[in-house]
Amino acid sequence: QVGIQDLSFEDRLAMLVEDEWMARLNRKQARLLREAKFRDTACLEDIDYSHPRKLDKSLVTRLATGTWLREHQNLIIAGPTGVGKTYLACALGNLACRLHYPVRYYRMPRLFSEIVLSRANGSYIDLLDSLRKIRLLILDDWGLAPMTETESREILDVIDDRVNTASTIIAGQISPQHWHQIISDPTVADAVIDRLIHNSHIMEIDGDSMRKYKNRLKIEKA
Repeated sequence: QVGIQDLSFEDRLAMLVEDEWMARLNRKQARLLREAKFRDTACLEDIDYSHPRKLDKSLVTRLATGTWLREHQNLIIAGPTGVGKTYLACALGNLACRLHYPVRYYRMPRLFSEIVLSRANGSYIDLLDSLRKIRLLILDDWGLAPMTETESREILDVIDDRVNTASTIIAGQISPQHWHQIISDPTVADAVIDRLIHNSHIMEIDGDSMRKYKNRLKIEKA
């Protein structure tokens, strides 16, 4: 077996350069994962397809290639509580981090809180600029509560800056055809829907809660 001491200077230098390059990539990925602030530690490889929730495996497989991120496409995930919307969104966010894209996860109430704070301290434009630079923005709990007129216009500001330049994942219980129920201004609703649905994938998940499903499996195995 050839030891490192038996290698030429050029080969040893090449190994050191490769090791340093890999270490930098690993540090970058760890930083991206930390800054993304995911709610769940999730990865696509751990998705449970045995649960009867109408999860489109073929679409997940296509999304796993990352092509949609390179082409600045969006993803809408809709379904009832507990079917794994957040997990799937975070798993795709994890994928984006592994591809070395900046990602940020927000629950809608948290995003609106940050917007209110930014308006109060005069940094609203700076916040919009920072969100524009995020390659994948994940907005979870979309439609958890109806948006006020102000919130509707603010979310339009966020979305409008990202059209054809970055990807957005929307995860919530309400399907796009019912978004007019949660966005008070019809004109703003039309604009938001047009910008998000344009160039997007739509995944509708249905079925029992994953927690109930796993608990039932435990009982059956007991």
